[in-house]
Amino acid sequence: MTLPVALSIAGSDSGAGAGIQADMKTFAAFGVYGLTVITAITAQNTAGVRAVQEVDTGVIAAQLDAVADDFAIGALKTGMLSSAAIIETVVAGIERHRLRPLVVDPVMIAKSGDRLLREDAVDALCRLLPLANVVTPNIPEAAVLSGRTIRTREDRVAAARAIMQLGAQAVVIKGGHTEDDPIVDLLVDGQGVHEYPAPRIVTTSTHGTGCTFSAAITAALATGVDLPHAVAEARDYVSRALASAPGLGHGHGPLNHFPAIQVAHARH
Repeated sequence: MTLPVALSIAGSDSGAGAGIQADMKTFAAFGVYGLTVITAITAQNTAGVRAVQEVDTGVIAAQLDAVADDFAIGALKTGMLSSAAIIETVVAGIERHRLRPLVVDPVMIAKSGDRLLREDAVDALCRLLPLANVVTPNIPEAAVLSGRTIRTREDRVAAARAIMQLGAQAVVIKGGHTEDDPIVDLLVDGQGVHEYPAPRIVTTSTHGTGCTFSAAITAALATGVDLPHAVAEARDYVSRALASAPGLGHGHGPLNHFPAIQVAHARH
């Protein structure tokens, strides 16, 4: 039996609730072997981002070439790509190695409110979208990418279709920034609109939710699941990870990326 392999191209979070660290934990929870291309090193915790050091683009390209030359990558995702130069390097590497399916998480702002994407890099991010099998913005990110104001469900669908016009095959716009209960994530693809409702979980432990959701979709795709079912599996996983969050840190705490393991431990 061959172990599925997935790749995350993203930044490192020293608090380990988001970024590469959250992605690796999520991949492991899905039984998928995780590979990494680190684009930036952040000094951050649950309260905020203290420093960001971008990785040299030559080193980013070398990381991507190293893993793509050696592993059969079943799916990949991008997370924090903070500059236009980094985005262009990643686009070139994905095209060079013909890596698919690609999940693009357009990481723009940390949960603490700290900006993780330079304003001049938004246009460059749009050059990544034609490679994407699915893009997973929250509502503020979808508004930036689509250039639309989003207030209603219809606004979200219209924004998703506008992002698809930029080249993406499908878009999931997450519902966490609404006041709705249940929260409804919307997947818009070539077949129509799919809704994924989930009860709103009241918690301050929300750091890395977007990274975790996109990583879960990637992991499911790497195992051969189709996109609508991958989104459903990711939605369920994030709900369980939020509901069993360990309550660490003094700000927006991390999720529990191994909810099934926690349940197993509770039985002993």
